[in-house]
Amino acid sequence: MLGLGKKTSMTMNSDNPLPRLVLGYDFDRWNLLGEKEPIQIDLSPKTNSHILLCGMSGSGKSYLENQILARLALAEPDGEIHYGDYKQEDSFKYLRSCPRYYAYRDTLQALDVVHGRLLARQSGEDTSRNPVTLAWDEYMAQMLALISENKKASAVAMGKVSEILMLGRSLSVRLIISCQRPDALAFPAGSRLNYGVVVVLGAAVRSIYEMLLPDHMEQVKGRQFGRGEGVILLQAAELHYIKVPMVRDAPRMEDICIRALGGKQ
Repeated sequence: MLGLGKKTSMTMNSDNPLPRLVLGYDFDRWNLLGEKEPIQIDLSPKTNSHILLCGMSGSGKSYLENQILARLALAEPDGEIHYGDYKQEDSFKYLRSCPRYYAYRDTLQALDVVHGRLLARQSGEDTSRNPVTLAWDEYMAQMLALISENKKASAVAMGKVSEILMLGRSLSVRLIISCQRPDALAFPAGSRLNYGVVVVLGAAVRSIYEMLLPDHMEQVKGRQFGRGEGVILLQAAELHYIKVPMVRDAPRMEDICIRALGGKQ
């Protein structure tokens, strides 16, 4: 099971604070040795911490999203998180009263807000560098719906996403995208390659691996994963097998996420 204390969400360098985000635990060490070896990333601007999370229905994708939001909030206490919930799944209903929660089509408003912060920082109008994160659930489904309704609007939205991916790291603006299949139609100009963290959970179809892990097909060949298990690629080079643990205190996790989205002030 998983606790959400600060010690599990941050690692401190002896000289300078170095916030790190725990994404899960090493799958093989967990299953074979019973050891909990965290898989984590540096959250400083020197590292690409944009996250792409993929998995079919029932893969445990939403469960990991909740954990990432809570851990991110603990690791970056001065951070600002916006959450877009296109399908309004029950997994995130506890967030619906939060000021920075956006449902269904309003998710595009979240994109506008975060993209606006990016542009303000790029122009020098905003000199702050506290972390700003847009977490967007079921991005692919929303983009496909928008493409069918208004291709121009979809192109504008995807253009803003691409700008955040390309410019966000140095300006402390981060994108976390969750979807079932990251089809190229909603990830134009190779934008799938601009994520520093790529996670594929559950029994993914081969085409997802081919899209996201083309250079690592031999490593994942023959591997079988259940709910909350899968593959994670860090900085397009470092491949791990990941285990998402159970949460010991779900109410506390939810409370952390609510506060991170501006609730219960």
